Amino acid sequence: MNEMASGVLQPAQADNTLMAEVEAIIADLAAARLAIGQQVFGQESVVENSLITLLAGGHGLIVGVPGLAKTRLVDTLGKVLGLETRRIQFTPDLMPSDILGSEILEEASDKSRHFRFIKGPVFAQLLMADEINRASPRTQSALLQSMQEHQVTIAGVAHDLPRPFHVLATQNPVEQEGTYPLPEAQLDRFLLQIDVGYPDEATERRILLETTSDLHTPTATILSAEKLMAAQTLVRRLPIGEAVVDAILDLVRAARPHEGVAGIADHLAWGPGPRAGQALMLAVRARALIQGRFAPSLDDVRALAAPVLKHRLALNYSARAEGETMAGLISRLVARLP
Repeated sequence: MNEMASGVLQPAQADNTLMAEVEAIIADLAAARLAIGQQVFGQESVVENSLITLLAGGHGLIVGVPGLAKTRLVDTLGKVLGLETRRIQFTPDLMPSDILGSEILEEASDKSRHFRFIKGPVFAQLLMADEINRASPRTQSALLQSMQEHQVTIAGVAHDLPRPFHVLATQNPVEQEGTYPLPEAQLDRFLLQIDVGYPDEATERRILLETTSDLHTPTATILSAEKLMAAQTLVRRLPIGEAVVDAILDLVRAARPHEGVAGIADHLAWGPGPRAGQALMLAVRARALIQGRFAPSLDDVRALAAPVLKHRLALNYSARAEGETMAGLISRLVARLP
């Protein structure tokens, strides 16, 4: 098997300039992970997947019960990456104009009147949409255009958002009281779903000791918006082997109703579109870079299959009645990979 077919390319095959850029950003990312870990304890996979999301140029949906440092994570990411961060607390009475902004009628000294656009909090480099599923579906959908096109249209006029632009939305489990499921179209715009679980005992002990003392570790700024955008460009330049591409295609196409793999597709009401494959293509490159590797492997596909797919699949009624779970279904999909 040649190096391209195995999905791992040797550094000697790459341009020397590219290699120098890769080595520089690997060092910066290692420092960024260390700085984040000093503020968010014991959530290594959550921190890694959050960095993957931003490095791949996407948006992330962070899911977990209250009190698991989801908001602290987003705030720390903004400081470490040097991004202008704003927060929106989603509530049932939140309106789309509270997110996007609105036009107001102003009167000049000569009595002439004109409309002036007042920008909403969406005009930020990193937007924290806190408890996004506590707002109504109408308000949730106000983010659709901004997440896909990086602009908003008010009164027929398009307004560009800052660069880079990322949404990290936190969400409580939909079973909790006072929550609304996100529309499928909006779920598909999140690159990864990042699940946050309870900490282990040792981590929880550290949380108890360090967060209730008068000591405070300042958050270091490691990157900048310009460096992050350069890294995002670099991710798209990294080589990717045919074996990895084939695995991504197989994984995504096998999870579609009516045309996927028997025993899996017949449990699904709807499945992933091409955007899921695009997300995996970028995410596996970003994961390789964060872990200090030059090119992604099949292990990256296996590791990111669930975060990329779980919010892009829906079990049908018969599957739920039979006790099928999303985790079990995705595990069977991954098990098919070579």
